[in-house]
Amino acid sequence: MTGARDGQGPPIVLVLGVSGSGKTTVGKAVAELLGLPFVEGDDFHPAANVAKMSAGQPLDDADRGPWLRALADRIRHSVEAGEGLVVACSALRRVYRDRLRAAARSRLWCLYLALDRDTAWHRVSRRTGHFMPARLVDSQFDTLEPLEPDEPGMTLDATADLPTQLTRVRAAVGRSGEHPSR
Repeated sequence: MTGARDGQGPPIVLVLGVSGSGKTTVGKAVAELLGLPFVEGDDFHPAANVAKMSAGQPLDDADRGPWLRALADRIRHSVEAGEGLVVACSALRRVYRDRLRAAARSRLWCLYLALDRDTAWHRVSRRTGHFMPARLVDSQFDTLEPLEPDEPGMTLDATADLPTQLTRVRAAVGRSGEHPSR
């Protein structure tokens, strides 16, 4: 992936994974590590999506359309402003990531937090104050398409402690201001 060292600007980092994988926690820490703003993808869901998930109904591609458009617009805004960004967003399917990658003009780098179904269910079932119920964890795994070899990014074990995860991200990023490598 090309990067700031060739004049294209700072990275757009997409922290992705199923619910309970730690996207928000890791995303905020990566944003701090890289000195970039952080955006919580859940904040871009229309009220109808939040209501549907709160009721225990999984989203389909039609439901995700407005959400992905809003996220793509936010990413595009950062790119046009010459800014980097860290986005925590499930982005479970390749087609969703491709849509966000198009908005990022090839500056998107994915950090996939891999987690097994049982651990995800356990984490989500213990969480309070979030609209995503544990009964939807299976639907997320049914939709999940892990990173493919041609997608710029890396996969991290979501059960590793945060310092270990950040050490791996720092090693992938290299010098400050560079795009991460695979």
